[in-house]
Amino acid sequence: MTTRSALVAAASASLLLLAATSPAQTTDAATSPAAAASSSGVSKVRIVRLSEVKGQVQLDRNNGRGYEPGIANLPIVENSKLKTGEGVAEVEFEDNSSLRVAPDSIVEFPQLERMANGGTASTVHLLQGMAYVSLMKSNSNQFNLAFGDQNLALPAPSHVRLQLSGTEGRLAVLDGNLHIAAASGATLDIPKKKTVTFDLLEHQHPTVARDIAPEPYDSWDQTAVGYHSRVANYSAFNGSPYSYGLNDMMYYGGFSDGCGMGMMWRPYFASAAWDPYANGAWAWYQGAGYSWVSPYPWGWMPYHYGSWAFCPGMGWGWMPGGYWNGLNNIAMIPQTGGSSGGGSPVNGNPHFRPLPPPHPPRVNEPTMMAVNSKPLVRSEIVSGERFTFRNDSAGLGVPRDGFGRLNKVAEHVQQHGSVNQQIYFSAPPQAMQGARPTSTGVMAGSIHRGAAPPPASMGGGSFGGGNPGGYSGPRSAGSGPVLAPAPAPAPAPVPMSTGRPSH
Repeated sequence: MTTRSALVAAASASLLLLAATSPAQTTDAATSPAAAASSSGVSKVRIVRLSEVKGQVQLDRNNGRGYEPGIANLPIVENSKLKTGEGVAEVEFEDNSSLRVAPDSIVEFPQLERMANGGTASTVHLLQGMAYVSLMKSNSNQFNLAFGDQNLALPAPSHVRLQLSGTEGRLAVLDGNLHIAAASGATLDIPKKKTVTFDLLEHQHPTVARDIAPEPYDSWDQTAVGYHSRVANYSAFNGSPYSYGLNDMMYYGGFSDGCGMGMMWRPYFASAAWDPYANGAWAWYQGAGYSWVSPYPWGWMPYHYGSWAFCPGMGWGWMPGGYWNGLNNIAMIPQTGGSSGGGSPVNGNPHFRPLPPPHPPRVNEPTMMAVNSKPLVRSEIVSGERFTFRNDSAGLGVPRDGFGRLNKVAEHVQQHGSVNQQIYFSAPPQAMQGARPTSTGVMAGSIHRGAAPPPASMGGGSFGGGNPGGYSGPRSAGSGPVLAPAPAPAPAPVPMSTGRPSH
């Protein structure tokens, strides 16, 4: 299949997604009083997710249990609260806009609504630390960024960084132009590449600086913005900006002819024995019941829209069609029949059908229940400068975006079961301490395939890719970065087998 035809298939899926939003709202609203549309036509049904987790991340899902471990692809509902320790997190909205949260930060989501015209209204409140907001171009969506007693309406497109420090709030306009209403009633027009400082205690007039001070996490933010903006290439065929995780699918897999059933998408590093529902978790949401959460980095769209079908000799593949399922995505699980412990074969494939727990979580019972009918396979760093891609990991453990095109290495993994490749780690200079990255550097840096580029071409410190053992020898201060073993990235939280069985 050509690249263009794959993009057309993906774009067609995007068009179906946009057209199918309303039925999904009706489905969720019917089962959740909190999600029911009001007389004004405003609905609480949104499709917002925790799209990336690195290190210590917790999420209060407004279910009365307080903070719980944050795992990728957890849906985020109104009045949720996100907290990072030594870790970072990203939240993705329906129109491919995104929020990134730096370490030691707290944000809450007091407003996540869908208006009568189909547009969304979102308010993100930064309580502590630092966050980045990148908004995609939109004609109907509204986004407010709140901090202290400020509530700023951000235009789309725009890109900002907000940092709270003591009694100050510093808003850096990375892209776009802001119009800010000051307490005095005056309006400030802030062009890009400017920083606005707010006095959160004395409520004095905001001050504007002509430049933006760099922060260690700017490179992480920029890499993520580039990753999300590339999805526009897929949806450009139909003019729709709504893609709902399509970028993850196109990075971690591809479309092919599904043995006469039409175009099917399959993740890389998955054999015919791989099962899309063998590993995951059930997450309880008050008023909506249990929602299936996939641990895979691409595991959002295929578990909320479309359907999975088994192709003999190839395995399970995902096909677009139908309508969006928000929290209530249980109906998407293939109906295999037979017992709940495994089901009967489908075209010769014994498929495990996970069933949600039979009742809501009781007191002292977890609100997230793991399902692991097969051992969970991960691709991972095996030494300071080597990365192992494993078959049936389906991309789990593979860093997002930093490894380039994965289709060729996936073919080798399919043939040999696993493949080792050289890697190196890069981090911005602000995140370095001598020859090694700080804990900040590990979170702010990125892992890449291949050998490290020469020091003169590095944007910061670069590690790995030297001689066996990972070191290039000592260097004097100021002579450039020293090659050293790449630190393993903080593992993404993966559902663990604990608590009562879910089948």
